[in-house]
Amino acid sequence: MIDIFILAGPTAVGKTNISISLAKKLQGEIISADSMQIYKKMDIGSAKINVEEMQGIPHHMIDIVDPKEDFSVAMFQEKAEELIKDIKGRGNLPMIVGGTGFYINSLIYNYNFANTNRDEAYRQHLEALAEEKGKDFVHNLLKEVDLESYNKLYPNDLKRVIRALEVYKVTGKSISQFAKEEDVFNIPYKVHYYVLNMNRDELYDRINKRVDIMMEKGLIEEVIRLQKEGYTSDMQSMKGIGYKEILYYLEGQISLERAIEMIKQFSRNYAKRQLTWFRKDPRVNWINKDEFSSDEAIAEYIYKDFMKNSK
Repeated sequence: MIDIFILAGPTAVGKTNISISLAKKLQGEIISADSMQIYKKMDIGSAKINVEEMQGIPHHMIDIVDPKEDFSVAMFQEKAEELIKDIKGRGNLPMIVGGTGFYINSLIYNYNFANTNRDEAYRQHLEALAEEKGKDFVHNLLKEVDLESYNKLYPNDLKRVIRALEVYKVTGKSISQFAKEEDVFNIPYKVHYYVLNMNRDELYDRINKRVDIMMEKGLIEEVIRLQKEGYTSDMQSMKGIGYKEILYYLEGQISLERAIEMIKQFSRNYAKRQLTWFRKDPRVNWINKDEFSSDEAIAEYIYKDFMKNSK
């Protein structure tokens, strides 16, 4: 059984520094579980780690997809499972680091809804409904069949909304039910799962400051460049928080002040949903950053706990 290490947490909680420190201690290689950092050319809005910040630690699943391409949980699962074997084969520790719960769960739960039978006609019907009656109408269809997915997904995330409806139509079960009814922990990994958290007000303050830093670094210019290269609001990549709001501003739909306010609000909402997601897994070891004097102290604590439990 392969040991895999997971360090997760809400956006802006400070996973990067701690993960680098741990990778040095544990001889680890990092597999990013971030649904925006997979995209090339999208650096500022995704708060992407740069080469200098990596400090020589190998990082995988970053800059692997053109923003024009769609990327699914099933694709992440396939690529990440190959990487886990490769990293283990080199005698190193596979470390999953990020905040996208769907990506993490694709590796540590034994359920597979990504490859259930498809119903192309039904998908086309839902796409036509969205065109005719709006995305909100299709999103509301989820309320009666899969309330959990309805609460997790935004109307704008039409692709995932349609997929959730399709899974229910084809199987008679919601995506949420798959997790509850199957032997979800029968996996080939020994999971060491840590989630960072901190005082809510302080976390929200960090999120707000991070958005201000993104603006200073040139988020508007980054989105303008992407626009000029042909990337549009219809693409999955450009629906990410930070990108879609700046597009609204550039298209004259909202003021810049309103766009920044929306990015901060949506990022805070996202952090709240991430924490709710991670709380559902009983394997999680919660690390309250407020109880430690520094990131290094947190890394040392996690290192000792991992070493004790990996024997």
